[in-house]
This record gives sequence, structure tokens and C-alpha cells, in this order.
Amino acid sequence: MSAQNLDSAVAISGLEKRFTRHNSLAVDDVGFTVPRGSFFTLLGPSGCGKTTTLRCLAGLESADRGEISMNGKAVFSSASRRDVAPEDRPIAMVPQSYGIWPHMTVFDNAAFPLRYGRKTCSRADVRTRVTAMLEQVGLADYAGRWSTQLSGGQQQRLALARALLCEPEVLLLDEPLSNLDAKLRAQLRAELRSFQQKFGVTTIYVTHDQGEALAMSDTIVVMNRGRVEQIGTPAEIYDSPASRFVADFVGSANLIPGVLDRRAGGVVEAKTSIGVLRCERFTAPPESLVPGGELQVCVRPEHVRVVPGVADGLAARVTATEYLGDRREVVVAVDDVVLRAHADAHLDVRPGDEVGVVLDPKWTIALWS
Repeated sequence: MSAQNLDSAVAISGLEKRFTRHNSLAVDDVGFTVPRGSFFTLLGPSGCGKTTTLRCLAGLESADRGEISMNGKAVFSSASRRDVAPEDRPIAMVPQSYGIWPHMTVFDNAAFPLRYGRKTCSRADVRTRVTAMLEQVGLADYAGRWSTQLSGGQQQRLALARALLCEPEVLLLDEPLSNLDAKLRAQLRAELRSFQQKFGVTTIYVTHDQGEALAMSDTIVVMNRGRVEQIGTPAEIYDSPASRFVADFVGSANLIPGVLDRRAGGVVEAKTSIGVLRCERFTAPPESLVPGGELQVCVRPEHVRVVPGVADGLAARVTATEYLGDRREVVVAVDDVVLRAHADAHLDVRPGDEVGVVLDPKWTIALWS
């Protein structure tokens, strides 16, 4: 994948970063392109390399190998020994801590890049632009307050306003909602996505929160142990995971070990301990995979249907239930295989009940890795 993709805001190819203290690759041959104006998310668990990748994009870390370009211009290239300083890259970054200065007012925090950045403005222009931006993010009435008087959500908006006043070509966000409570995170992720769409700035967002990634992103890169596991839309990542790791990390998944029985057109049949399961979703299997080759059958809990009695589907026994208001989580055992299901909230089953379990082949996935 060439980093010199003129149709993209950001392009990375062959990126590697090794930390000598641990002698391990934090980023291992990572490559992707980010379309202009999109909301692009790096998703993965702690230590997967997502923040190191973002810091390489920002120029806060120097990669050991690879190439990074922004709007067709290389800002890092190991081959040509080019490494553009962070302040000379067309970016703005909002860190996890927001970087709000407590000794400044809200207005002065927002105005900082216009007064001391690469392109300074006259006092009148600063007043006009900062006032307009604070209005856009709902902080105009707080302009004269100390930044310490803002709530966590308001500080997040202030950090975003300051970053947007830099007029970046690329906005980098490093887990900016992680310090907020769950309800406020849900509110602010909608606001953040709305701001991004309003201003049209290309945004690269780092998070370990699958819900944030699915709700906000145009494209998600799932990372694991320094490598890219899968790139796709939220629907592709969730409905058609490319690996066991992606299936298990993004959302909840029932994973059933099996072997390939046969593949016929658009259907894979997997032989498992609970019978032969039909899978209408699968990635291209490796050429070496032959009948008897190991695989995993993946089915999401919402695609497991629990039927009272044993007239339909696989015979199972309820081992636990949990009422969650909008649904009931039911855990069933099919022989030695435990499955979790999202059932109707008013389904009348209890631990010990014999039930039937139906897996819809349309939503059942065969995974090879």
C-alpha cells in the first residue's frame, strides 16, 4: 500500500516502532489510508499499539521503519530519512487529559494557538474567531471563567474548540472520553461526531471502547499486538469479523470449536460437538484448509434464539438468566457447550428449564484464525 495516495488525508505503509527497553515491536508493519473528511478509529486493547501509531502520526514518536503522508506529502519516511517536526505537521491533537491550562480563562485557553501558533492573528481576529468557536461548542457564556470551573464534558469541548481553531487538516484524538462517566460519554460521543461532521475535519480517534468505535466511526482499524487485525465499517467489523480476536473483542461472541465438514457455494458447514452448523458468513478460507481443518463458529448472543420447550432447534438447559430491562440475558448449555443469548425481556424461563436453541445460518460465522 503506497503512502502517496492523493485521494486520502493520511496514508501509512509498513510502519514499525520498536521500544528497545522491552525489545518488542509496539507497531508491526501497520498500513492504512484515511479518506478526507472521515471519522477513522484505531480500536484495540491496552498495549495493542494504537496510541503509539497515533503518536507516530503526530511526530511525538519517531518510527523505525515505514512511511507516513498527509495530503500526499510525506511527513515521515525511513527510506529518505525524512521526519517532519510535530509543529510543522498539519495536525492538531487532543490528548486524554485534554491539556487545559488551569491558570487561564476559557477564552485564553481557546485563543492560545491563534496567539502563539504557526499563524498568529491580530487581536481583533482572535476575538472574532474565538468567540465564534466557543459559540459553536456551547461555551460562549463561559468565556470569562477559569478553566477549572468547567465540568469534564465542558473541558472536553474546550479542548476540541482549541484544536479546531488551529484549522488542522487532520485532528488526532487520544481516548478523549475515557475519564468521563458512562452517561456523559454517551452524550459527548454524539456531540463529538456532530462537531466532526459540521467542521468536516478528517479525524483519527483512538479508543479501547468498542461502543464508541461502533457508534462514531466511518471506518475502524482493529489492532492487536501491534498489528492490524481488520479494517472495515462498523457493520463489517461487527457482523463479519475476520478473526477470533475481532469477534471476541468487538461486542460479545459465542465461539464454538469445530472442523470444516464441507464448503458448498456460499455456505460453510462446520462439524462441532453439538452437531453440524451451517455458516453463511465467512472470510475466504486459507487454501490449505481441507475437510477436517480446524475453525471456530461464531454467533452473536442476539442471534441465538431461545424457545421454551425442546420442540425446535438444539436441546439445551438454562443455567442462568439475568433481567436487564430491555432484554433478558439467558445462558444455556448445549451438552458441554455454553451459549449466551439476548432474549425478549419477558421470556419466561428459569435455570434448570429445558429449552430449544436455534442458530440462524444467515448470522452464523466461520472463522479460521
